Amino acid sequence: MATSIGNKVRRRGRNDEDLEGLMIEDARESDTSYDDAKLSDARDIKPRRSLESFHWDLWLLMTLQNWIFDFGRPIAALMIPEELFPMHLPSVGDYFHMMYNLITPFCILKLFERSHTKTSSTFRNICVIIFVMGASIHLVGDSVNHRLVKLGYKLHLSVRDNPMMQSLQPRGLVESFVLLYNYDEIIGHLMWYIPFFLCLFLYYIGCFLNYQPHERVRTTFSWWILTIVSGIYYWYLVTEGQIFTVYFITFVFMLGYMVYKKSTGNSQLDINGLFLLYSFALTLVLVLLWVMYLWNDEALRTKYPGLLYIPEPWSYYTLYLRQN
Repeated sequence: MATSIGNKVRRRGRNDEDLEGLMIEDARESDTSYDDAKLSDARDIKPRRSLESFHWDLWLLMTLQNWIFDFGRPIAALMIPEELFPMHLPSVGDYFHMMYNLITPFCILKLFERSHTKTSSTFRNICVIIFVMGASIHLVGDSVNHRLVKLGYKLHLSVRDNPMMQSLQPRGLVESFVLLYNYDEIIGHLMWYIPFFLCLFLYYIGCFLNYQPHERVRTTFSWWILTIVSGIYYWYLVTEGQIFTVYFITFVFMLGYMVYKKSTGNSQLDINGLFLLYSFALTLVLVLLWVMYLWNDEALRTKYPGLLYIPEPWSYYTLYLRQN
């Protein structure tokens, strides 16, 4: 026991003698941790050029899958032999739609991760959930619709005016197909496209940075090609989806927000925001040309009455291009 007490006394004495050394070491450790903290902050503060670099991976993936899995979906459903995908089973177009429903929300969430302005994660998640719900509703309605086209359904006519529906018995089944059309073309489209364009706008407002115009990443030839290809797809999306109002409101808000940011400070739109803005601008030009081309078409006017006359490309296809 005496030995133990002696060890404690010696240990305590050593601690007292080394107190100054320990204090010096603590100070050094404190300085090191401070420097590490500064280095960590410096690592988080990336150069502005890397922050505003064009997201080639996401925009290219999103554009390719839009063309393949959305635009190419009805084409694949009509061209693939029926023997490979019987009428009672999902078609290749349905599988394309499923892929679109998976890849697009992924791209949107990744864009939000790279945005300079962080929005509410709850609001973002709600938008993506509604988007997936709407796209899934559209998947079912569109799947049945393409099977009807193979059986002779005319897309340029309303549901009740189709010869197939006029001979359908009992007559109550026609109202069921009208309900299916409403889920496909109205409810599904609104739940699909409103949160989609809202997500793009929320990302767009985070594309403004304080720098001089000459500091912006320069556009390249490949960037312009991707912008044009994207703008043409959005033309198809707006016309076939009958969502010109949703698109136009989004585009007006994008222009208005850009004017507001420039008037209140030295904020400039980065290369990703320019990609969205120019794509939407090209879309507006193409929609106007499309409407002017078909303005006096009496057959399409019957299905699309009113001042907001924007025919669907697939209606034009079944009316003039499809070989009966």
